Amino acid sequence: MFKVKTMNSISPAGIEVLEKKGCTVGENVENPDGLLIRSAKLHGMELPESVLAIARAGAGYNNIPIEDCAEKGIVVFNSPGANAEAVKEQVICSLVLSSRDILGSIDWVKTIADRGDEIPKLVEKEKSNFAGPELLGKTLGVVGLGATGALVANAAFDLGMEVIGFDPFMSVDAAWQLSRQVEKAESADEIYAKSDYISINVPYTEATHHMFNDKAFAKMKQGVRIVNESRAEVVDDEAMIRALEAGKVAKYVTDFPNKVILKAPNVIAMPHLGACTPESEDRCAFMAANELYDYLKNGNIKNSVNLPDISLSRMGVCRLCVIHRNVPGMINRILDFVSKLNINVEHMINKPRDSYACTIIDLAEKIDDETALSISRMPNVIRARVI
Repeated sequence: MFKVKTMNSISPAGIEVLEKKGCTVGENVENPDGLLIRSAKLHGMELPESVLAIARAGAGYNNIPIEDCAEKGIVVFNSPGANAEAVKEQVICSLVLSSRDILGSIDWVKTIADRGDEIPKLVEKEKSNFAGPELLGKTLGVVGLGATGALVANAAFDLGMEVIGFDPFMSVDAAWQLSRQVEKAESADEIYAKSDYISINVPYTEATHHMFNDKAFAKMKQGVRIVNESRAEVVDDEAMIRALEAGKVAKYVTDFPNKVILKAPNVIAMPHLGACTPESEDRCAFMAANELYDYLKNGNIKNSVNLPDISLSRMGVCRLCVIHRNVPGMINRILDFVSKLNINVEHMINKPRDSYACTIIDLAEKIDDETALSISRMPNVIRARVI
């Protein structure tokens, strides 16, 4: 059966999925078929040739060289939505923290612990120093309406906020989850102009790198409050510091502290706590483990971040899975090769994604690994295997 190497401490909920299916799982596994990881940084790491897939127990995947993996025929999975509830709850908490100086008030109260009978009077006298506006009736702009963003938008609406959202790549699943009361913005600029609060929930990509920069801040309301549960790199820290110092941004709550932003005024920074709940870790590990096993066992791909999602119910005696470049004639060349073996095709499917494609073919007779090796040597074929 399959061997899976863990690169971090993984929830038992994920380990058990694989072990119950007969897989060998652990941090010392050699020549693994798959990797199950959380935050382990794989950039620059020489991966074993045996690795067929990497499953990330979490939504972000900037710790994985996804393009390099695609070029080697390694499928990379993430677990979108599995930690959405946990992150949503932290965003709502962060909105309150950005409005009212709760953290400052807690620290101040500790300083009067030895004032005895004076404490009640001191509290009444000083409490106004920590006051702030209510969320009720304010406008929240949600940038990114994926699994987490949709939950944030719905929860904020239930709290009595006016909610406007923007996401040019919103999936059908996310659209179904989103309340019809959430206003859809035509651009990020519309969010900037209308929002009293902004929640950042976009994935980190080349397109979103420093999306929140000087130009973006200039378009925002004076005193806007911003919550970042996306990634540090989505915000230009130097531009954010300028916006904070000028009062354009009243408060910045981020889950991604670094040596630059921690020196800025009016910053509340947390140590990447968004998904740190036992329930979230269980769900992420469970989803990642199931995705990994289904690919190793059946060649099905769901929630890949570098290759097309593809799934086919099994028929026939064996299955041929081919990862190849998305160029004309590839399917015919593969089928011609199979037909020369005088083997009938029972079922097949092909799915493209940008410059890559995957083909699954169920065959009426078994073929050996040498045949798959011959197919893998065909021009524009990246990887072929028989399961």
